Amino acid sequence: MCGLIGYKGQKNAAAIIINGLKHLEYRGYDSAGLCLISKNKAVLIKKVGKVEKLLEEITRRQVKGEILEGEIGIGHTRWSTHGAVTEVNAHPHFSCDKNIYVVHNGIIENYQELKKDLIKKGHHFVSQTDTEVIPHLIEEYKKSYDFKTSCLKTFRQLKGLFAVVVLDSRTGEIIGARNGSPLVMGIAKDGLFLASDIPAFLDKANKIILIDDEEMIYLKNDRGYLIKNFMTNKIIKKKVQNINWTFKQAEKGKYPHFMIKEIMEIPGSIRNALIQNKKIINKITQLISKSSQIIFVGCGTAGHACLEAKYLFSAFGIKSDFIPASEFINFLPSFNKNTLIIAISQSGETIDVVEAVRLAKSYGLKVAAIVNVMGSTLTRISDYVLMINAGPEKCVLATKSYLGQLTVILFLLSFFFNQISQDKIKILSQLSSRILTDINFHKRIKTLAKLLKNRKHLYVIGRGFQYPTSLETALKIKEGCYLHTEAFAGGELKHGVIALIEKDTPCIVHLAEDNQKENTLINAMELKSRGAYLIGIGPKKIKEFDYFVEIPQVDAIFAPLINIIPVQLLTYYLAIEGKIDPDRPRHLAKSVTVK
Repeated sequence: MCGLIGYKGQKNAAAIIINGLKHLEYRGYDSAGLCLISKNKAVLIKKVGKVEKLLEEITRRQVKGEILEGEIGIGHTRWSTHGAVTEVNAHPHFSCDKNIYVVHNGIIENYQELKKDLIKKGHHFVSQTDTEVIPHLIEEYKKSYDFKTSCLKTFRQLKGLFAVVVLDSRTGEIIGARNGSPLVMGIAKDGLFLASDIPAFLDKANKIILIDDEEMIYLKNDRGYLIKNFMTNKIIKKKVQNINWTFKQAEKGKYPHFMIKEIMEIPGSIRNALIQNKKIINKITQLISKSSQIIFVGCGTAGHACLEAKYLFSAFGIKSDFIPASEFINFLPSFNKNTLIIAISQSGETIDVVEAVRLAKSYGLKVAAIVNVMGSTLTRISDYVLMINAGPEKCVLATKSYLGQLTVILFLLSFFFNQISQDKIKILSQLSSRILTDINFHKRIKTLAKLLKNRKHLYVIGRGFQYPTSLETALKIKEGCYLHTEAFAGGELKHGVIALIEKDTPCIVHLAEDNQKENTLINAMELKSRGAYLIGIGPKKIKEFDYFVEIPQVDAIFAPLINIIPVQLLTYYLAIEGKIDPDRPRHLAKSVTVK
């Protein structure tokens, strides 16, 4: 949630920060703001809405003759937690003397207590946010200490998970700190960056330093920096790492939206997910063999990948279960030392997943992670990591990363069972490419989108491996199109759900050539007899359906990867029909780093 950036260098800070915020906007787009040091004084600009509004305001000021120059600044794009979406609540926030400016991700849990104490000392607050206590606390400490020490003492007082970048407008000093929320430094030839995510500076810097929890980083100048543990005050030396993502991967290119670009990248994502370190794969498979139980942990789309993994592992006789990460704590008493946790996350920063893994580690459990973002928290706290290798995914709705997650799961299983051929997994890349490059297939999905655009309710059913696919279908359409969509296991219909079906109620039925096909068709006919408008997704057209989307036939275990592709396309085209930005659906952000 939220995106932040700080810059100290030799280039125009305003242009660099705006550019960085555009690349971070998938993390939050309620409001945006920046603070620049221009002509030795602070210039604060904040606007409600997307980063484009901030750019418009800067352009308006420049047209009126205001010169915004300088090489130091901070910026923020917000996903609101504390306080309404207003200009006052937008970041950066500032101290009473307007010398200290702060951008912040996360939640300060003890902010009310700190605020009450600061008010008693004469501080005046203007926003409803938890963030505002930070600049005031630094200002209070600065009455007795220098900037660095004041920041250090402030960070020690903050309870909760946070990433912070602080600017002293008098001296131009910048300090960043992390405790639970992501923070990374980018190193360019002509400056230093602090940001919540690599895409903020990917076009400017190809070297990074990952900041860990309880660490603060002081930018001395455009080349020099100092890293300390803010709890112990100990100086820390960190390894500089090279980035293997390219700027081109993080851009839309010829596509109008990131969502359709990332869907079209699915064939490559499937291929890349098969590029794994065999030594790590072997270690994880050994752990699986020795484990008394395997627990998959994830949230949202990654949670559906976990549920699919449970079905796949169980089908081959491996005892496993799926627990939503936010509920993980409730099941800890049932685990033993031979329980293996497999955590799945695109970002590697999802707070519920990270906390679940930390809990598991505190109980002495082994953790394997399936992650897309290199250097993320999950990659650093897990015992073993398998990278999805899907490249940057900026659309809030996960598409190619979901296919990558399922591919890694199948790849893991292929080391156990001859029935899962790695060659067949590779063929999925070719089949997905065939679907996605078929103009007529896109036309058919667009036609379906037009049929559904004014509907109020949509239901989805599936059985076996297609049940998690049905859940993912409902999630995609809900979050991307704001259409009320519910998914059910087909056999559950007659236990109450079928009461929701009226004449012409659209119902999507996921089908595959598996042992559940006949029962799924029985459920579909039960819906049809109640007046439902039946939409089928499967390998063979069935005449009883009102609309059918044909897809290539594959083995049952591979069907979840093929069946979900038309759903992702449908979500995209349905969003376009509804004039919804598919990359930035309301109330949502890409990386959920707050509870």
